[in-house]
Amino acid sequence: MTTSDTQPTSDTQSSPDRQASLDQAPTSDNQSIPSASRREKSLLTTVLSLVVVLAISTLVGITLGPAPVPLPDTVRYLAAAITGGTIDAADASGYSIIWQVRTPRVLLAAVVGAGLSVVGVAIQATVRNALADPFILGVSSGASVGASAVVSFGLFAGLGVYALSTAALLGALGASALVYLAARGKSGLTPLRLVLTGVALAYGFQSLMSAIVFFAPFSDSARTVLFWLMGSLGSATWSGLPLAAATVVLATGLLLWNSRSLDVLALGDETAAGLGMDATAVRKRLFLLTAIVTGCLVAVSGAVGFVGLVIPHLVRLLVGANHRRVLTIAPLIGAIFLVWVDLASRTLFAPRELPLGVITALIGVPVFIILLRRRGYLFGGR
Repeated sequence: MTTSDTQPTSDTQSSPDRQASLDQAPTSDNQSIPSASRREKSLLTTVLSLVVVLAISTLVGITLGPAPVPLPDTVRYLAAAITGGTIDAADASGYSIIWQVRTPRVLLAAVVGAGLSVVGVAIQATVRNALADPFILGVSSGASVGASAVVSFGLFAGLGVYALSTAALLGALGASALVYLAARGKSGLTPLRLVLTGVALAYGFQSLMSAIVFFAPFSDSARTVLFWLMGSLGSATWSGLPLAAATVVLATGLLLWNSRSLDVLALGDETAAGLGMDATAVRKRLFLLTAIVTGCLVAVSGAVGFVGLVIPHLVRLLVGANHRRVLTIAPLIGAIFLVWVDLASRTLFAPRELPLGVITALIGVPVFIILLRRRGYLFGGR
């Protein structure tokens, strides 16, 4: 990776400024209100369209699978479960497949996809680097170390079903603290030092995960850890859904509330200081928030790569650099994307299941290369 890959050029860094100028500087007073109104209507139309697509994708994901269930039966089972209705004894097997197995899994796929996309947007703005995501900064690797220790050695067994979430969260927070402390220098916390330190520590955490797999007392545990580290929703249950969903919704709301701070942060620390914003303090809060969300998501899905890297770029191409618009659209596109990825993972080679990370990488790598090769594409906008 060359320096130009990890540190945006002056043109790249100024692109959000140019985009913001285009967004906020109307040509005349009588055009400002209509222009803003058109942008809001366009955003609302896009959101509503994506919500419809997400609803259809969710229904398709619940209907299709290794065990065929007709669409009318799927709708009937869902209606019975939601309204408290009854079903015939002959339908008990189909009902169990739809409501107890597929529905929580598909909903969790949507939650994880939305959460990873939002985290990707926040991290890229935090470090002003187009290649940043939870994996590159070591946060996801730290969470994976904690969760792998639970799977292999039974740590925190006294916490029951919350052992995995607790270990992943502690791992993510520990990784964030290490990256933050190691990246601090006399000149403060710079985005470049943050990225380079995160990359270095990510390799260290991956070594720890390899050691955990090597010393796992049972071969089944090692196999489970290896499959889980590549991403899987095979263990999705209703009990694991509320915490992940609440975390993603809360984080998205907080980031939307602070979207203007993200816009300013993307312009650089000097510009932020000139506008009266403490970039270091904002960066600390964002780093803590992304660590918490990443830990919760890794606990329920494993390490799913490329979602937090590719989706933010795709959304910026669609709606520009304004973080309020990006954070509104990114979770919807991320949710749709991972719902279809999960469907492919459990149907392409049924009854065997592909890890999510395999499919996201196969899709994400060429898409990301195409995005980078687009004429005029810059970090933060067109």
